[in-house]
Amino acid sequence: MCKGFLPVSKQDMEEQGIKELDFVYVIGDAYVDHPSFGHAIISRVLVSHGYSVGIISQPNWRDPDSITLLGRPRLAFLVSAGNMDSMVNHYYVSGKKRPTDAYTPGGVMGKRPDRATAVYGNLIRQRYKDVPVIIGGIEASLRRLAHYDYWSNSLKRSLLLDSQADLISYGMGERSIVEIAEGLDSGIAVKDLTFIPGTVYQTKDISGIIGAQREEDNAILLPAYQEMKAQPEKYAESFGIQYKNTDPFTARTLVEEYPGGIYVVQNPPQKPLAMEEMDDVYDLPYMRACHPSYEPLGGVPAIHEVKFSLISNRGCFGGCSFCSLTFHQGRIVQVRSHQSILQEGEKIVKDPDFKGYIHDVGGPTANFRHPACEKQLKSGACRDRQCLFPSPCKNLNADHQDYLTLLRKLRAIPGVKKVFIRSGIRFDYLLEDESDLFFRELVAHHVSGQLKVAPEHISDKVLQKMGKPGRNVYEKFVQKYRQLNRQMGKDQFLVPYLMSSHPGSGLKEAIELAEYLRDLGYMPEQVQDFYPTPSTLSTVMYYTGIDPRNGEKVYVCRNPHEKAMQRALIQYRDPRNYDLVYEALKKGGREDLIGYDAKCLIRPKKGSFDGIPARKKADAGKLDQVSQHKKRTIRNVHKKKR
Repeated sequence: MCKGFLPVSKQDMEEQGIKELDFVYVIGDAYVDHPSFGHAIISRVLVSHGYSVGIISQPNWRDPDSITLLGRPRLAFLVSAGNMDSMVNHYYVSGKKRPTDAYTPGGVMGKRPDRATAVYGNLIRQRYKDVPVIIGGIEASLRRLAHYDYWSNSLKRSLLLDSQADLISYGMGERSIVEIAEGLDSGIAVKDLTFIPGTVYQTKDISGIIGAQREEDNAILLPAYQEMKAQPEKYAESFGIQYKNTDPFTARTLVEEYPGGIYVVQNPPQKPLAMEEMDDVYDLPYMRACHPSYEPLGGVPAIHEVKFSLISNRGCFGGCSFCSLTFHQGRIVQVRSHQSILQEGEKIVKDPDFKGYIHDVGGPTANFRHPACEKQLKSGACRDRQCLFPSPCKNLNADHQDYLTLLRKLRAIPGVKKVFIRSGIRFDYLLEDESDLFFRELVAHHVSGQLKVAPEHISDKVLQKMGKPGRNVYEKFVQKYRQLNRQMGKDQFLVPYLMSSHPGSGLKEAIELAEYLRDLGYMPEQVQDFYPTPSTLSTVMYYTGIDPRNGEKVYVCRNPHEKAMQRALIQYRDPRNYDLVYEALKKGGREDLIGYDAKCLIRPKKGSFDGIPARKKADAGKLDQVSQHKKRTIRNVHKKKR
């Protein structure tokens, strides 16, 4: 028995005095009992409410008996692919298989199936026909309605149907999973649990949610699945409606029709957790480690990234088009108290492996420590505008004082040498703060040699599609960062994350980015090619060629060769990219960037006239003609002699 961990075997159940588990949780990850892992949070929340939970981690999906390891649960099976979508976990955007899996013992790849949630759900149905199956986690959450699937290049059905599950618990799920448990425990059939916020169910009767007298009480009927398959623009229309219904205060029920008279119904999201509730979740007795049975295999690599990090918040009002946070955690920022975070910090210090460095204090966006404005906690986030895009809202509360105070307290814990911030910093929000005190302390205390930020691109046309601030905002941030470093006598770098081939980016925009990097004197070591993952605005643009926010047409780079050229332009100094950059500049009509001038990106090919002024080209051409004539004359003389 591994004391403190949830049961993973019948022997564990016997030693813990459990004859029958209330829930069996099937996960695609290794079992890591740490609050950075969704299965740990949901399991610990259920246990705190008096329910027993056992874990089946990475079952052999080729063997239906692997799902019977802990017996039949009294209430339900819970299923999650893990902390990542299983397809993103397995494949690069190029389609090439990834060599390792950070969420598997020893980093071994191949311990979970593709589309793990659906596979596990069907595996359970082979052995347990009548036990409720509840799916959740990032994979289920972002595939809860019809969605574009990049790996099959098709519009797929709701994962609820393909997994044969009864319910999806989407989003973070602490509230909804407790309500589901209480409903099942009280004897309510799973088919009747249609009223819980943060869930998705299927039905053949929608009369109870369609036809109310008040429009706001009516569910919204989305375009039907078959209609969206036939007309991709209908999917853009549907997603536009979904995007405006992600807020728990204002969202309406959404209904999607499928063949056979089946309807998939999405209830509005669960309400955000209050600070006290957040504390309760993160103060649960996590072991903060992977299960000891994995130690002979080298442990689980993913724990190393979070073991000495602290989660401060969740939710994000940044609104990046390529990010799924709006659909999963929502736009309303929820935070833990200083006391809760400091208590966890003191636990970290006592860990024998702790070297004095707290790696991160943050969340999706580190410097969001409160909702964007006071209105959000009363009325929700605005349906028709973003907090920061295209420009910061006049009601935005850009104040870092609370976060700054928290960081100071953490720095003061005995045994802590440094507190770093490695979560994303939203630099446009930072610049909106009238005080630069946080910016100063960030540079002075919380940068580990280099600060990573995400401008993503510098073409305003592309940035608009990304939902990111304009180029001038990033340049203002860079100027301030360098100024503060000079004032403090520090030599800390700024590492920008950049993305190629995002919808809206053609060769012209990619060349514009390459010129910017040339002027900056910087070549990134890594470039992220846009990855169309489920349920993001950018993915909808990629699939449909339409911006669902306004119905505008969007240029989409889908050709693998052009994608390679866009990526190569960002790393134009790498000799391995020379031919791709040369081709891109020729195709983009920018031969002026091939030559010997300081503004040129690459040198001409050997023997070519690239980069030579027109007059000199003509002279060179004449000389070449003379040279060719001499060579022909010499060859003719030799022929006559022979």
